[in-house]
Amino acid sequence: MRGTPGYLAPEWLHSAGMTEKVDVYSFGVVIMEIICGRKNVDWSMTGENSHLLSLFKRKALEERLQDIVDKKSEDMLIHVEEAVDVMKIGAWCLQSDFTKRPSMSLVVKALEGVVAAETNLNFDFTNSSVVNMVATADQEQEAVDDASPLLPSVLSGPR
Repeated sequence: MRGTPGYLAPEWLHSAGMTEKVDVYSFGVVIMEIICGRKNVDWSMTGENSHLLSLFKRKALEERLQDIVDKKSEDMLIHVEEAVDVMKIGAWCLQSDFTKRPSMSLVVKALEGVVAAETNLNFDFTNSSVVNMVATADQEQEAVDDASPLLPSVLSGPR
């Protein structure tokens, strides 16, 4: 298995196999990083705040997502409501149950405003802890030879 800890979908970590939704999960992490203006894992921060998805979960449950919008970005601050909407699309991409994640084509439509993002979301998408993922990164690298390449048609699905 190959991938960067913190970006790997839960099904990869639990040997449930690869689906076309693993890329959707990783894209959700990237969305969060862009909107929040920080990396998924920031070891300079302490406790739960070091892991962006744990912080996101807490702020989502408090209904205070605007608190984690990138304060260094004037555009994000001017358009904070839209930034929060995009974070919700990111949360949709991060669902631990891959069957609840949208396809990438549906993500594009949601970003374009053509369809609404799912509102019944589970914010427990941290797939255990980043610490465990980092600890297993070496093991994952060793398993690269065991991985089977997937055809592009399987990964991307219909658009």
